[in-house]
Order: sequence, then structure tokens, then C-alpha cells
Amino acid sequence: MVAANLLRRVRYCMSVNADNPELLRAQLTALSRLVPLLYSILVANAWVLASTFFGKAPNWLGVYVALALSIFCAVRLTQWWRKRGLVPTVTKEQAVYELRRTNKLAGILGVAFSIWAIALFPYGDAYAQAHVALFLTMAMLGSMLCLIHLRSAAMIVAITVSVPFVVFFALSGVPTFLGTAINVMLVTVAAVIVILIQYRDFTRMVEAQKRTEMLSNENLRLANLDSLTDLPNRRAFFAHLDKAFERAQLQGSRLALGIIDLDGFKPVNDLYGHATGDKLLIEVAARLSSICSSETFFMSRLGGDEFAYVIMDAPNDAALVAQGHEIAAMLRAPFMLSEATVQISGSIGIAVHPEMAASSQQLFERADYALYHGKDAKRGSAMLFSAEHEAQINSDARIEQALKRADFEQELSVVFQPIVDIRSHDTVGFEALARWTSPVLGKVSPGMFIPIAERAGIISVLTQSLLKKALATASEWPANLRLSFNLSAVDLNSAEGVLGIVSIIEGSGFDTRRLDLEITETAFTHDFAQIHRSVETLRLLGCGISLDDFGTGYSSLSRLHALPLTKIKIDRSFVTDLHKSQNSRKIVKSLLALSRDMGLDCVIEGVETQEEMAALQRLGGLLVQGYFYSPPIPADNVAAYLNDTGVVAISA
Repeated sequence: MVAANLLRRVRYCMSVNADNPELLRAQLTALSRLVPLLYSILVANAWVLASTFFGKAPNWLGVYVALALSIFCAVRLTQWWRKRGLVPTVTKEQAVYELRRTNKLAGILGVAFSIWAIALFPYGDAYAQAHVALFLTMAMLGSMLCLIHLRSAAMIVAITVSVPFVVFFALSGVPTFLGTAINVMLVTVAAVIVILIQYRDFTRMVEAQKRTEMLSNENLRLANLDSLTDLPNRRAFFAHLDKAFERAQLQGSRLALGIIDLDGFKPVNDLYGHATGDKLLIEVAARLSSICSSETFFMSRLGGDEFAYVIMDAPNDAALVAQGHEIAAMLRAPFMLSEATVQISGSIGIAVHPEMAASSQQLFERADYALYHGKDAKRGSAMLFSAEHEAQINSDARIEQALKRADFEQELSVVFQPIVDIRSHDTVGFEALARWTSPVLGKVSPGMFIPIAERAGIISVLTQSLLKKALATASEWPANLRLSFNLSAVDLNSAEGVLGIVSIIEGSGFDTRRLDLEITETAFTHDFAQIHRSVETLRLLGCGISLDDFGTGYSSLSRLHALPLTKIKIDRSFVTDLHKSQNSRKIVKSLLALSRDMGLDCVIEGVETQEEMAALQRLGGLLVQGYFYSPPIPADNVAAYLNDTGVVAISA
């Protein structure tokens, strides 16, 4: 039983472990560095030994056998030398084959060199014979050291060299050689023990490296994975984009990037809570993942409700836009959640290299530009970045540079559009509207320079300059006229910005009870808690608060109710051709009813025709603003307008 166990143990030690691919590759890597050294040592020592027997042993034994062994070793050395850089690419089966062949050749060479050296022994004198013993000992120990990472081969060398050596020299009848045989046997046993210990440590090291690599790979995977949706995250996206862009440049192929922004996600989050919002994002990710059917399509979540994808070897522009529309249509389908069935949409901006982008960063920026341009033009659809967009970017850049160099006190002005009570046709106030005449660009539309000033971070400077001018003009009006003034969300997004506005209002001497400050629903997408504090501060000052462009944003009624509003303004998009559109009439009627129920005044913007005015009168509208009564008028013409409409003359 003991003998059988010992035999199994020996067989195990002298075999290749084919069940551990990492260990196999590690062994092959180590051998590829050390085996060439092994063959070099064998060849060098063999010729040193052969030189000892020149003229003593027959040439066929002393020269030709040594030459044959040297040629074989040189061939194997060359083969191993060429394998150095190929080891990481070998398969498990190839590694097993190479290591088992090394075992066989170790045995063959061990036997061959032992027989050759012992065959030389009778032809030498005492010194030459001692050299044979030294050669076999050094060859064995050197080979075992070079094969130390392949335990089986080292053990085979130990057996095939030490056994013939010990037997031969023990039976020589020479006490010195007998002692040498005993010493070699003891050294061999010690070397085997060292090899077994080192191999155990080597195996443990490989296993530790494997665990470390697995942990590192898992950490890397988690670092590049969005934990909520299991899609690649922002970090993974940009890493993939850079690689894909580099490949597209090298191959001269097209690369498309699409950015998806969900429309209507925020109200779902506000109404049902973040947990439901997370469930919705998971479902959105599942739908988007379903279109990643090829390796050329890479989908990821950038964060929040924003997703992005990269398409390598992109099709033509028409196909890209059509695919974008398909994605948008897929997102419009209702989502069946446990809390409710919700419906959202997704706007998509697409940009393509090489036509519209020279770098990966520019590709992303232009897709982002197309996205938000598309959200302004037509939400819930796809838009491809075009030459017109590039021209617009260049125009925006010129406007931004001119704004940064502008003298706002000299270049900015304010015009005023009347707000009229349609029951009496009396003017009850004016809305202040910004105008900019640049010495470089000429007159620039506020629809162009206001958004650019917001993006450039200089809107607060414009706001304060315009507010001073508007308050200075309105201070000369009759006391029954109100002033409406638009604030940017940026103005309300910090305590410092609000304090600056408060300081200007208080310094003007204008009656704050006659001042309506207008904010848009886009302000709700900022820090709502700060927006709420800012609005409360302005209400405590005595100002009215109007919600501008009502109905075009995504504010929830709960947030609308949370703000101390005094007035809402219905956007002109609902008024255009009101008399022709049943849907528009229903929307305006509902908004008028909502304002009455909430105790808010309601101003209807953009009234231009008699038909629109008549339709509004039938719906119960009271306050209107638009070209039907008057376009915006310069500050110097307000007095004449008031006199023409029968309002009491301006007082100083």
C-alpha cells in the first residue's frame, strides 16, 4: 500500500499538470528563458570534456558523438529562442505538448550524455576520469536548475544522470569514486528536495497571480460598468471611443457617435420617486441593449438619463438617421412599471467622422450639439450634425467672442412690449426685452446671444446691466403700470446672483410691488432647492414671480405648486392659429382654468391676428401680449405709445 502510494506520488511529480492553463503558460515562459542557457551549458561542458580525451578516445566517440549531441542541442536552443515572444499566445494543448516533449527530451539527453561520458571513462587517466565525474555532476545540477520550473523534467534528469553515475562509480572499486558516488547521491537528494519546495512556491505564486489578475479584471470590469443598468459607463465609453476613432483613422472608415437624452424622465422621477426612476432607466437600458446585435455597435450609459453609442464602419447618413428614428420610436413605447405605466421619449444627436469631426472629442461635442439643437427643433427624434450646424457653431463662437469684449453699458438696450387687458384694451404693463447692437456684428437677436451668454457664463453681467436700464425707464411710468423682466436660471442658481439682483432693485427706488420677475421652466432642471430659496427671497422683497413659456417645459405640478408664483405666461406656440387648432384651444382652455384655480394671473403671449384674439376672448383670456397690439417699442417711444392709447401721461 505504501509502495503503491509512493509510486503514484513519483508518477505525479514526473508528469505535466494539464489542468492548470495559467501554470502551464508560466512554466513555458520560464523555460523559454532558461532552456537556451541549459543547452549552452551542455554544449560548452561537453566540448571541454571531449578535449580532455583528444588523442586518447576514438574519434567517433570523442569527436563525432560530441558533435552529434551538440548539433541536437543547437537545434533545440534555436527552437526555444524563437518561442520567447510566442508563449503568451499558445493554447493549453500546445503548452501541454511542448512541456511533455521537454520531459521526453530531458530523459533522452540525460541518458545520452551519461552513456557518452561513461563510455569515455576507460580511455582516460585518473585526472580525465575525475573530469567525467565532474562533468556528469555539473551537467546534472545545471540542468536541474534550468528545469526547476518544470518539476517533472528536473526529476527525470536527476534520475537519468544520477542513477547511472552512482551505480557506475560505486561499482568501480575505487574508494575515491565510491565516495564521489555517495556525495553525488546526497547532493541529488538535496537538489530534488529544493526543486520540490521551489516548485511548490512557484505554483503558489502562479495561483496568487491568477487570483490577483482575476480580482484586477473584476475591479476593472466594475470600474467600467454602470452599476444600475449593467451597460458600460462613461469611462468605458470614452475609452472605447478613442480606440474606435484611432481604428477608423487607420482604416479610413466612417465612425458614428450618437447621444441619447430622455425627454420626460424628470417628471417621472419627481412624481414617482427615484426608485421608480431607476427602474425606468433599467428598462430603457434593456431596450437599448437589444439593438447591440453586432460588435460594431457599442452602447453605454453616460450618466443620469443620458446614453450614447458608437457605430464602427458606419453606414450612410440616411441609414444612420433612420436608425436613430427607430431608437426614438422604440423609446416612445410605454414602459410597464409596477408603480405605473409611463411614457417618455428620447432625443438623439448624431455626428460622423471623418466628414464632421477631426478628433474623438470633436465628434462627441458635435453629436451633443446636434442633440440639443434637435431638442429645440423637434424632441423625440434623431438629428445628424450637418454643415449648417458647423456654420452655426462658427457663428456662435463669433458672438461669444464679441460678447466677451462688449461694453454692455453702451451696446445693450431695452425695448418694451405692452401687456394689454383685452376687456378694456388698456395697457397694464410692459415686458422688458433685451437688444444688443455690436460694433462688430451689428444687431444680434436675443434668441441667439442670450443662450450663448448663458453657456459662456456671462449672463449674470447682462442681466444686471439690462435690469438697471429697465428699472430706470420704468421709474418714469405712471404708478399703475407694471414691469416684467426675464431672469435666467443662472441668475437664480446661486445666493450671490440673487443678492446682486436684490441690490439693483433696492437701489433703483422702483416700487417692487409693480415688478414681475419672469423665470422659465428650464430653471427647474437646475438646483431646485436653490431656485426655491431665490424665488422666496424675491417674493419677500415684494416682487411678483411669473412662470414664462408655461406648458413647453417638463415641470411637474408639484414643483409648480411649491413655488410662490403670482402669474403664468402661456407660450405663443399654443396661440398661433388658435382658431384653427382644436388641440391648441383645449390646451389654452385648460391652462386658463388651471391659473384661475391656483389664483394666478395669466398672460397669453404671441397674439398677432384678429382671429386669434377672438378665439382667446371666447376662451376667457384676459391679459395678452403680442403684435396684435404692438411690437416691442424703444424706451423713448413708450410715452408716445401711452398717449396714443389714452393712458395717463408719464410722470417724472
